[in-house]
Amino acid sequence: MPDAPLTISDRIQQALETLTRAERQLADSILENYPASGLGPLTTLAKDAKVSAPTVARMVQKLGFKGYPDFQAELREELRAKAKGPIAKHDTWADGAPSGHVLNQFTDAVLDNIRNTLSQIDPAAFDQACALVADTSRHLYIVGGRITHTLAEYLFLHMQVIRPNITHIESTSNAWPHYLLDATEDDVFVVYDVRRYENNSLRLAEIAHERGAKLVLFTDQWRSPIHRLADVCLSSRIVVPSAWDSIATTLLLTETMIAAVQNTDWEETRARVEELEEMFDQTRLFRKFT
Repeated sequence: MPDAPLTISDRIQQALETLTRAERQLADSILENYPASGLGPLTTLAKDAKVSAPTVARMVQKLGFKGYPDFQAELREELRAKAKGPIAKHDTWADGAPSGHVLNQFTDAVLDNIRNTLSQIDPAAFDQACALVADTSRHLYIVGGRITHTLAEYLFLHMQVIRPNITHIESTSNAWPHYLLDATEDDVFVVYDVRRYENNSLRLAEIAHERGAKLVLFTDQWRSPIHRLADVCLSSRIVVPSAWDSIATTLLLTETMIAAVQNTDWEETRARVEELEEMFDQTRLFRKFT
């Protein structure tokens, strides 16, 4: 299966080092409200970014487009992709389904997602996210959505072992505002939000941001609206030959974060693990064969 096409956001990130000061200013403006920011007239985009119209035309060409209309057409395609439900996703895949067994098709797609994701991830940003999650002086809140709550629970379960001072906000609960009563600027919220972005997640992130908390966002290649509020945004490729998106790459980033955080203060983590294992022995939770 061929590599997934780069989004315009991906292209901007790849081209940053080649952009002039004015073009970087334009890039920041586009990403500020991406992808809606580029859907208006060229002159409007230039005015909003406080750059000239020729600057917009030059940067669009640097991103690989013949002109502004082609650039806008690609943005509209991305918007349509963001809004797809399961049936539309399946029909899109079925129309161009390659031959071969589904095991190979699906695996190839996941490997492409991993490769493309890792080529775009900023290691410094990932390290920053891990440092925030590992900081035990900050209360850590973790929340997911309708599907991604499984990832949030997975991260929470491991973080419970690694560090104290942690709360899992259940996405299905209508009492989630209660969790924000004690949130402060010293706290960290890890939020999972992928396409078909959820209003509850956005509102929770907005309130946490208003209270000064740090936000770490796990999202997809099109990026949740929460990315405008996030201190660190970790985007994953999610498209596979299925009616549903894949969480495999997001899980990879999550497990890598767990590994990084546990090693931040391994002696403390080890002590907590040993204490937990003693509790398991006392409760006989697991079978022993020795």
